[in-house]
Amino acid sequence: MNTNKIEFFNTHVSEKAIERVTEVLKSGWLNEGAVTKEFEEKLAETLGVSNPVTVNSGTSALHLPLVMCDIKAGDEVIVPPQTFVATGLVVKMCGATPVFADIDPTSGNMSPESFEEKITEKTKAVIPVHWGGYPCDMDEINEIASRYGIAVIEDAAHALGATYKGKSIGAISRFTAFSFQAIKHLTTGDGGMICCPDVEDARRATVLRWFGIDREKSTRSHLGARGYDIESVGYKYHLNNMASALGIGNLSDFLPRLARRRVIGKFYQERLQDVQGLRLLDFKDDREHAFWLFTIKVERRDDFARKMADAGIPVSVVDFRIDKNSVFGGMTDLPNQAQFNEEQISIPLHEALTDEQLELIVSTIHSGW
Repeated sequence: MNTNKIEFFNTHVSEKAIERVTEVLKSGWLNEGAVTKEFEEKLAETLGVSNPVTVNSGTSALHLPLVMCDIKAGDEVIVPPQTFVATGLVVKMCGATPVFADIDPTSGNMSPESFEEKITEKTKAVIPVHWGGYPCDMDEINEIASRYGIAVIEDAAHALGATYKGKSIGAISRFTAFSFQAIKHLTTGDGGMICCPDVEDARRATVLRWFGIDREKSTRSHLGARGYDIESVGYKYHLNNMASALGIGNLSDFLPRLARRRVIGKFYQERLQDVQGLRLLDFKDDREHAFWLFTIKVERRDDFARKMADAGIPVSVVDFRIDKNSVFGGMTDLPNQAQFNEEQISIPLHEALTDEQLELIVSTIHSGW
C-alpha cells in the first residue's frame, strides 16, 4: 500500500471501534439492543442533536419523517437537485411528486426564494440539503415553511457536526436526517439517524423503525411470543448492535477529526483565493461548516480534472443534478443549478490528509490547467 497516495474519501475506523464491535460479536447479541441505545445517548451528548433515533441508512432517515408527515400520492415535496438521488427517491417511495427548487449558486444549497416560488396547494414538505456540510439558510426556509404550513425535513447527510447560528444541525427543524454510510464523517458501516426536537416525534419514529411495534408496551408470554398490536405500517429500519458499536467507537474521536477538517477547509479558503479560473463558494460567519466536501467552481473543468489526475490528485463532482433522471420526469429549468452543474468539482478533504499532501494540492492548482 502506498501511504503517500492521496485518497478522495477516507473511511475512518478507530481502534476503539474495533474493540467495541469485537465485544458485541463475542456477546452474541448482534441485533438492536442496549448498545444501540447507548449510541443514541452518546450522539445527543457529544453533538447536541435532539432525541436521535438511529436507523439502518440515511435513506431510511429521510423516508420515515415523510411517512410521519403523511406524505402520499397527490402531494408535492420541494427538494433541490444538487444532492444524491435518495433525496428525491424517498418522495417517490411515498407516491408523492418531488418538485425541484433552484439553488443559490454561491453555496450549492436550496434558494429560499426559489423554494417559495415553487409552493402550490399540493406542497406538504420541503427537504433542504446542506451541500457538502455547509448549512442552508434555515431561518428563511423555516419561516416560509411555517407561513405555508409545510413540514421541514433537513437532509444533513453531509452535515454531521455543523452548526447554524449557534445551534447544532439536528436541533433546529422538526426533522433532520443524517447518514452514517461508509465514507461519511462518522460511519457505522451503513446507517443513519433522525433527530426530532419533539419527544413524541422521536417516540413514534422509534416505533415505526421496527415494524410499528412499540417495544415499551410489548411483553413476552410464557410461550415466548411477543405481544403487540400494530396500529400503523412500520418498517425494518432499526440499527443493530454491531453497527452501533462501530458508531460509538468512531464517535470517541469524532470532534478532533472534525476540527482537523475545519483546519483543512480554512487552509483551502486562504490558499485558493484569487486563483485564475477558480471561484470559492461563500461561507457566512453565522454557521459552521462540517466540511464533508470542499466544492469549488472552475473554468474548463475537464482540463482541471486531467491536470489534477496527472499529479496523482483525485477530484470528483460527487453528485450531478438529480432532476436529469427519467424517474423524476427529466430536467427542470433552473438557471442557477445549470451554471453550478457545469462548473462544480470537489477536491480532497478529510482528516487523513497530511500537510505535505495539502501543499501538493494547492500548488498544483496554482500552477494552472
